[in-house]
Amino acid sequence: MTQTPSNVAYQVMWNRLISVVEEQAQALVRTAFSTSVREAGDLSAGVYDWHGNMLAQAVTGTPGHVNAMADAVAHFIRRIGRDAMAEGDVYITNDPWEGTGHLHDITMVTPSFRNGTLVGFFACTAHIVDIGGRGFGADANSVYEEGLYIPIIKFADAGKVDATLVRMIRGNVREPDQLIGDIYALTTCNEIGHRRLIEMMDEFDLDDLEGIAGFILENSRRATLDRIAALPQSEAEGSLTVDGFDTPITLRVKVSVRGDHILTDFAGTSGLDKKGINCPLVYTKAYACYALKVAIAPEIPNNAASLEPFRVTAPENTIVHALHPAPVALRHIVGHFVPDAVFNAFDQIVPGLVPAEGAGCLCNFQVSLRPRTDATAPEHARRSEVLTFNSGGSGARPDVDGLNATAFPSGVMTMPIEATEHAGPVIIWRKELRPDSGGAGQMRGGLGQYMEVGAMEGHEFDIQAMFDRVDHPAQGRRGGLAGAPTTIARGDGTPMRGKGKQFVPHGATVQMAFPGGAGYGPPKERDKSLAKRDLMLGYISPKTAHETYGLSEEEIAEVEERIRRGQPL
Repeated sequence: MTQTPSNVAYQVMWNRLISVVEEQAQALVRTAFSTSVREAGDLSAGVYDWHGNMLAQAVTGTPGHVNAMADAVAHFIRRIGRDAMAEGDVYITNDPWEGTGHLHDITMVTPSFRNGTLVGFFACTAHIVDIGGRGFGADANSVYEEGLYIPIIKFADAGKVDATLVRMIRGNVREPDQLIGDIYALTTCNEIGHRRLIEMMDEFDLDDLEGIAGFILENSRRATLDRIAALPQSEAEGSLTVDGFDTPITLRVKVSVRGDHILTDFAGTSGLDKKGINCPLVYTKAYACYALKVAIAPEIPNNAASLEPFRVTAPENTIVHALHPAPVALRHIVGHFVPDAVFNAFDQIVPGLVPAEGAGCLCNFQVSLRPRTDATAPEHARRSEVLTFNSGGSGARPDVDGLNATAFPSGVMTMPIEATEHAGPVIIWRKELRPDSGGAGQMRGGLGQYMEVGAMEGHEFDIQAMFDRVDHPAQGRRGGLAGAPTTIARGDGTPMRGKGKQFVPHGATVQMAFPGGAGYGPPKERDKSLAKRDLMLGYISPKTAHETYGLSEEEIAEVEERIRRGQPL
């Protein structure tokens, strides 16, 4: 008779599972074809028990993927059926409502068998550069226009890959080698997770995961509930208005702390948009849960039990609960603003804890390059799809400045220009921090950045703009000032729209200024030594140092002299 492991042994196993899924994620980073995965880390990886409960997630990844993927495995179990599962199976989908919110995310699930018995599952998700259709952007009027839809089906049946499915996928996308390469990378990283899990089970002589699953879920649930019980048992409302596509959208939130759970209700939020910025509830839920979890229980590992007490509701066919067939390609634009909206309410329940508003959504753009059509193109000119991930500044926190050009809440990394330029005939002429873009405050908002993009000689391109905060910059908290807004224009000054596909002729460039995070607390209360440091680093101008932070002309002159001499403060 096998002896029940001790709590110490279970804790060791829990830590091992976290390391297993981190290795799973790192394997995906190393083998993926898309720069969005290799360079930005737009992915997730997790391990699940026999019932489909997530037990552990990789640290590498983004909340929009992993928290949404937490619900996905149950859909795979329901669609495939346990009786139809076999060793060597691999399942696939990009269903926005049963995956992670839009067609550009591929989710792969692999059942894990030990000695012929199903013991659990591994799942992973990655954002892929192209899925056909109109391309990655907000221009579609329904999900049918946004690309190839793959329902939950078997990619591999008992170890044999479905060649017909592969041919169908290749025939419907612009970058077939890249996409199929990513699918195989996803498949392989799940297999690595499976091998490590079986090694752990053999080491600890486990026939199944029921015992360790119970330990993980029960301890996580109890720890999370303790944190919730310690909060004021009250409720508060907040809102956030952002640009939308053609008209502004407002997220309205009511956060209610109720002893054994926190309810976030989006009643009153704007309805569906005609264009592809709508957000399925699964993605809204992912970021609403994330916002509250990082506020009150950041050190408790993510799993099914630690996420369950954070409950989310929204009326159907609002922009945060889009139903099929709403266009959802850029669901991240709305989803990434959900935490700021939640924080605007939660700040009234627990003051002095959450940050000021930040840039919110990623400052992504995709460039579709082709040989020039206004004149004869050189032989080297070619078609290419290049997606680049970029960030504005995050909001200031109560005791710390906001982070410069850092993605919050998504956590994905900004791509280096070398990797972007390697992916296609695109040129990044400028990429640098944007002085004075961080909102002033006792704690300053993080800086946005400048970027200028063009194409190599002989090419023209379409740019898919995916920006916000053009007309609605990040708002400060508790006396802090707003961050700088987004701007976008051609190099000759011709204004461009913050969202949508736009043509850029041969020889032209697009100049962008990404938004700053907002400040926290009154600017006049900022420590002068911090203002001097910002001036020396070039984060603020002498004018801002004097007019906003109150540095005297003599103090500014002293800093400028130290800069000239190369002396530190």
